[in-house]
Amino acid sequence: MYAMKKLFTFLFLMFSAVILAQDKNEASKIQIMEASCGQCQFGMEGKSCDLAVRIDGKSYFVEGTNIDAHGDAHANDGFCASIRKAAVIGTIKDNKFVVTYFKLQPITKQ
Repeated sequence: MYAMKKLFTFLFLMFSAVILAQDKNEASKIQIMEASCGQCQFGMEGKSCDLAVRIDGKSYFVEGTNIDAHGDAHANDGFCASIRKAAVIGTIKDNKFVVTYFKLQPITKQ
């Protein structure tokens, strides 16, 4: 009976470690996505200019950084005038995209 409890405990701990490791890896994956002003470029409801990202055609306001932390939003290449690419790490929570990493990508000439 003691050996069975020990085996069960070992299997439970291993299973828990696998589950936790998968969640951490998924949340730390860098993704390239569109970023811009939610109101000016993505047509979202709001009272001021706020940073947003678009994932699979759906827009989410960003928490963890703000529109002014990435240059002048109203410049020609700013978030209110253009849609930019950004490398981000984060998760969707309560219909917002909570970032732990956000790096604006350089503009590529086409």
